[in-house]
Amino acid sequence: MKPIALSDGIFWIGVNDTSTRLFEGLWTIEKEGISYNSYLIKDEKSTLIDLCKDSTGALLMENIKACIDPRQLTYLVVNHMEPDHSGAIRELLQIAPQITILGSEKTRDMLASFFGINEHFQTVADNETIRLGSHTLRFLSTPMVHWPETIMTYEESSGILFSCDGFGGYGKLEHGIFDDEQPDLQPFEREALRYFSNIVCAFSKPVLKAAEKISSVAVKMVAPSHGLVWRANPARILELYLQWSGYAGGNYPKKVCVLHASMYGNTHKVLPAVEKALLENGIEFESTDVTQTPISYVLPALWTSAGVVVCAPTYEGALFPSMEFTLEMADKKRMTHKKAIYIGSYGWGGGAMRFMNRQCEVLEWELLGKVDFKGQATQEDLMQIHALAKELTAAL
Repeated sequence: MKPIALSDGIFWIGVNDTSTRLFEGLWTIEKEGISYNSYLIKDEKSTLIDLCKDSTGALLMENIKACIDPRQLTYLVVNHMEPDHSGAIRELLQIAPQITILGSEKTRDMLASFFGINEHFQTVADNETIRLGSHTLRFLSTPMVHWPETIMTYEESSGILFSCDGFGGYGKLEHGIFDDEQPDLQPFEREALRYFSNIVCAFSKPVLKAAEKISSVAVKMVAPSHGLVWRANPARILELYLQWSGYAGGNYPKKVCVLHASMYGNTHKVLPAVEKALLENGIEFESTDVTQTPISYVLPALWTSAGVVVCAPTYEGALFPSMEFTLEMADKKRMTHKKAIYIGSYGWGGGAMRFMNRQCEVLEWELLGKVDFKGQATQEDLMQIHALAKELTAAL
């Protein structure tokens, strides 16, 4: 894509990544892709804000050269040191060796560790400003959104917030980079939630602190490092992130996430009894087969639900491995304080409840009850499952 003007003298010069299968080696983006949003401010002291992954560095260098002679660049702002933001830094220094790198004090240490860079670095403090000419940058310290060195950068004349990973989302930018250029924003909001639940939700409290800090400036546009630039309605993405972050610690919507897995179908056969009870009580729910659905797509439903149905068999004296992994990831992402029930079949001795009891304690989930059955569920089992599902809905 060609450079795109955000405001007078400010340009998006980012790149789309359509070849990475797993973002961070974990999160599926094979279909959606992702954008690495790099920005250029052309002024007396021309400045780049963030870069991209090393594999897309050559394309970014072309985009830079299409806008400016790299030897005219004064600053590179490193909002975040993760390699999808900083991976092209050595390539940049080859064409712009004169550039001064701006970042937090922790960024200084990380530059040395990641890239062996020890020179041409200037630390910026929280709320410090640097005048570029007609543009002025204000640096906002936003640690743990989602690494400790992270900052956001605010350009005062345009009101653009370069928000780094905050307020970002998955998805390549095919039909323009702005929110008001999209015929349907729902896919982008869905991918923003998936990105949040994969990358950011464990750091919800720092997100809320960052939002409080951002409230001191007049944000007219949100320009994250991934996903849409919110030009027409920047309040929308800010509100969504505040809403999602507000779920941390148990303030979840009155919804149920039905997680299920089955070896030979005996556990899957009881799902209708669960779903019937939820429907009868008017509870919104989402059912996900964790054996068929990558964890990246499971986490959004789990994050946004107050109740959880774990429906999976015993496997070699423990919970079915795909389900164990899902619940362990819930712990990593701090999806705590939910109501849960367990349903599952076993072949001879059971054992899944040992893991369930332990993991619910770790997650601080209230385990309301269980129905486990040998082989196939009987009619009596189905009645108990239906009653237990109704008990879950009543507890939300």
